[in-house]
Amino acid sequence: MKYSVAALEKLIEQFEKLPSIGHKTAQRLAFHVLSMNDEQVKQFVDTVNSAHKNIHQCAVCCNLTESEICPVCESSARDRSVICVVEDPRDVTVFEKTGEYEGLYHVLHGAISPMNDVGPDDIRIKELLERLSVEDCEVKEIIMATNPTVEGEATAMYISRLLKPMGFKVSRLAYGIPVGADLEYTDEVTVSRALEGRNEL
Repeated sequence: MKYSVAALEKLIEQFEKLPSIGHKTAQRLAFHVLSMNDEQVKQFVDTVNSAHKNIHQCAVCCNLTESEICPVCESSARDRSVICVVEDPRDVTVFEKTGEYEGLYHVLHGAISPMNDVGPDDIRIKELLERLSVEDCEVKEIIMATNPTVEGEATAMYISRLLKPMGFKVSRLAYGIPVGADLEYTDEVTVSRALEGRNEL
């Protein structure tokens, strides 16, 4: 007879629904939760509930925030002539960690993917166009920083076709060979992109 505890199996199933979590990792997480005391469990549940209740999309850039407008959009120190368009809120974190980018963002929350029934109306393209159509718009350049995937490229091209007739400069984030990588292990597309994005020394 197979040993199982229904409540434990349900907990494991819930963890398995999370991205990149396999069965063994889900089991470890479930057993860890069971080892917590009541106060730790309450704090964990309250934190999840609070995040789910209080975090929403910025009314301007669609990034995640607890306020109506995110800190980046509110900041007077940011360069308002440039918007970096990304697929996911996590991408904003990557740019911010570099400390190099000082412009604004627009988060699409996905990419165009006909195979997955995701069209232009399913991501935040309309919000970007509305943002750029206001009278006092200061934006001069849009940096397309979608992922270097088929979906990311299709999304970048689609948005670029919409924006260029409006008079905006549209650039694509350069993709090249990672620092520390060997050329012999680098795929042809990455090498081509690295050549296209080369700079003078």
